[in-house]
Parts: sequence; C-alpha cells; structure tokens
Amino acid sequence: MLSAEEAAVVAGVDDEGVGRMLCELVSVPSVTGSAAESELQQLLAGRLERLGLDVDLWAMDLDALRADPEFPGAEAARDEAWGLVGHTEDGGDGPTLILQGHVDVVPPGDLGAWDGDPFVPRVVGDVVHGRGACDMKAGLVAELAALEAIRAAGVRLRGRVGVHFVVGEEDGGLGAFGTLRRGHRGDACVIAEPTGGTLVTANAGALTFRLAVNGKSAHGSSREQGVSAIDAYLPLHRALTLLETERNRDPHPLMTEYAIPYALSVGTLRSGDWASSVPDLLVAEGRLGVRLGEDPAAARDAFERCVGEVCAQDPWLRDHPVDVTWPGGQFASGRLPEGHPLPEVIRGAHADAGGPRLRERGASYGSDLRLYAGAGIPTLQFGPGDIQVAHSAREQVSVREVVAVARTLAVTVLRTVGVK
Repeated sequence: MLSAEEAAVVAGVDDEGVGRMLCELVSVPSVTGSAAESELQQLLAGRLERLGLDVDLWAMDLDALRADPEFPGAEAARDEAWGLVGHTEDGGDGPTLILQGHVDVVPPGDLGAWDGDPFVPRVVGDVVHGRGACDMKAGLVAELAALEAIRAAGVRLRGRVGVHFVVGEEDGGLGAFGTLRRGHRGDACVIAEPTGGTLVTANAGALTFRLAVNGKSAHGSSREQGVSAIDAYLPLHRALTLLETERNRDPHPLMTEYAIPYALSVGTLRSGDWASSVPDLLVAEGRLGVRLGEDPAAARDAFERCVGEVCAQDPWLRDHPVDVTWPGGQFASGRLPEGHPLPEVIRGAHADAGGPRLRERGASYGSDLRLYAGAGIPTLQFGPGDIQVAHSAREQVSVREVVAVARTLAVTVLRTVGVK
C-alpha cells in the first residue's frame, strides 16, 4: 500500500515532461570522450541546481586518476572529464541513497543503418528512437523525474539522495572512479541501466586484451619464403574458442539464462600493409569475460596460459611468442551482498506503484556496479529499456516504461531514506 506521501510522488511524475526531457538528452551527441559529453554534464548540472540540490561539478584531474594503481582503464582519447554530483538537503539522521547513471554513449556506427540522424530523436507513438535513448539517457530521465516528483509533492526527506552523473562508463568507468575518489559515498546505490523489467544484482566483468602475432615478410609471389602472421594467428583463435567453452562451464545461478555468460570475443584484427606482401604482424583486440567473484588477475593468468600453450606447441610461435597486453577497459565482476534488503524494497515499490513483481538476475556485461560495490556501497541496477537494443541502430525506449521506473524510484527513495 502507498502512503499519502508515496501516492503524491507517484501521481506527480510528469509523463509529458519525461518524453520532452528524454528527447532533449538524446539530442546531445555525448559520445564517450567527446566535447558533447562535457556539454551534457553542464546541462544536467543546471537541472540539478533548479531542483534545489547542492551541486558539485568539477573538472577531473585526468593525470592523477590515470596514475592511480586502481585506475579501471580507458579506451577513448580525451582531454577533459567532468564529474557531477548533486545532493538533496541533509535531513539529519537518515541514510543516503545514490541514484547513478552515465551520460556517455557509444558512437552510432554505420549511419546508413539508422532511420534518420541517430542524434535527432524519432518518436513513434510511445517509443523514442535514437542513440542513447535506452543506454542510458532513459535512466537519467527516470532519476530526474523521480526527484522532480518528490520536490513537487513537498516531501521532506529524513536522509539524503545523492545523484551521481558520470562520464566514461562505456570505456572503463573513469567517471565513477573519479567520483568515488573525490569522496562521494552513500549507504546504497541504484544504477538506472536498462534492465528490461528485472533487477540486476550482479555483473560479470570484462577485460580488454591485445595480441601481437609476428610473422615474416616476403613478396606475395614467393610466400613460401615468409610466414604469414594471419596463418600464425589461426591456431590461437581456435584455442581461444575452446578456452571460452571451458570458462563457461557451471555458471553462477544468476547467470544461467545467458547462452554465453562470460564471452570471449575478438573484436578487431589488423594485419598487412600491402596486398602482394606476406604480412609480418597481426594485432588482435577483444574482450575476456570475467566470472562472478573471479579475481581479474586469475582471468588474465588463464588467458595468458592458454596463449603460452599454443605458442609452445607451434614451431613458429615457439621461437616468436605472441605478446599479450591488457589495454583499455578493465571491468572486474561485482555483486550486491546476498540478503541485502534493497531488492525487496524496489520490488515492493514497483508493485505498489502498479507494476509486476520483479525477478532478479545477473548481467553478462561489465558496468559501474563493480566500482561502487568495490567501494563497499551495496549496488544494483534497475532502469528502463532493454539492453538487447543498446549499442545498435535499433536503440529505443518506451516513455511509459521510463515513467514506471521513475515512479518506482520515487517510492524507493521515500522508503529508503525516510520521510520527516
């Protein structure tokens, strides 16, 4: 049952305002590392100020963060990064709930695959299409709409809400890392990533790897005088496929719905600089899935051991071993502590606000969850949209779903931090 204050905030979520705000945010092409990423942080800072929050907007010291031994890695080039945190008025004796979301989006890819400009939101009925609509500007909007409804209802909170809007989630978690390093903390955290009507209480990890495979150059007409780096790579690719199979035996119960919970994939291959030359170098880059609870160092060791075994068995690679490095994003796994009350609070809020009961599951991708969990902050993901359309030209989200999540988050805030 909803209390009078809860009923007021549920009724106060502005459906039309949610749609307008979502279109406004999608229109900002905040690709990871771009100037528009910073532009969106400035825009959101203004929104938080208008909501009456105490706002901390700061330019992150990139050199200091990169020099930190626990820096989570990054893939996008950038000259600047802005942190943004807003806090509601301190009620005095209640806990602090963090509402977190990332402002950056991945590049749109092949523009020909889109129906129009990916950064000009296209509205069809209840659905908004565009890059970032699902991942995760819908989540940002749901969080803002929840706070607007609480403010409009005049509810005074016993504790506090901390809003963490971060950059660089898509390439490693720079923004969340910098925000936590600045000292912003809370008693629990909800990340409004798209969860498709579920509660995500655990994330697998993902480590970016690079393989450099050497060959021996020669003219293509006398290729027998050389060694193709492409041919030298092939037994390694087959071995990595077998390693993926081995690492996906007996997955954690939260991960059993995924065909490949801990995927190992090669995303790029670069080799050769002339069509009639035998290539003397191949560089492969990809991602290695990290199992729930697995130390990333152990995952790296298993991968490097596999590569070493292939080299030891191959006549060419034995004398020209493959070089393995770990650039880019380095996502450990993360999990909400078992038995933590936050999932039941959100389930109850969602049901009382008119939604179905939410089931719990893990996610096969990495996110900022592991950084907050690693900092000792119990964290889960709950937000509008389906991750299956994220990062694709089909990216979209239902405004009704954004509204439903906003209502659930508003009730969750009241039940978590308390009402005066």
